[in-house]
Amino acid sequence: MSRPSVEFTDYHQFKREKIDGKVDGLYQRMIAQDDQGRDLVRIMEFEPGTDTTPNGVQSHDYWEEVFIIDGSFIDLTLNKEFTAGMVASRPPGMKHGPWKSPSGCTMYEVRYYK
Repeated sequence: MSRPSVEFTDYHQFKREKIDGKVDGLYQRMIAQDDQGRDLVRIMEFEPGTDTTPNGVQSHDYWEEVFIIDGSFIDLTLNKEFTAGMVASRPPGMKHGPWKSPSGCTMYEVRYYK
C-alpha cells in the first residue's frame, strides 16, 4: 500500500473536488492516497452554511486525525463549536457529527487502517 511522496506544496495547488453525497458544500483536495483508496491525506473544505445533518452521525472502521486550519464547525450532537488550531484523533468506531459550519471551515485530515 504505497502513497506518492509530496514535498512542501501550497495545498491550493491540489485540485478541488466536490465530495459526492447528500450534502452540498463539501470539497476535498486529495494530497495522497494509497493504491486501494483507503489510507489518505486530504484537505477538506466546508463552504459557509454547510450542514451535514443529512449524513447523520458518522462512525467508520479507520483511524482519523483532523487539524482545523481555519474557520470552525459546530458538532450538532455535542452542541459544541470547534475552531482553528484544534485537533482530533478518532479511533475506529467513535461516533461524531453531524456538523454545521456557518462561516466555513478548512481541515487537514489523515485516514488510516491499523
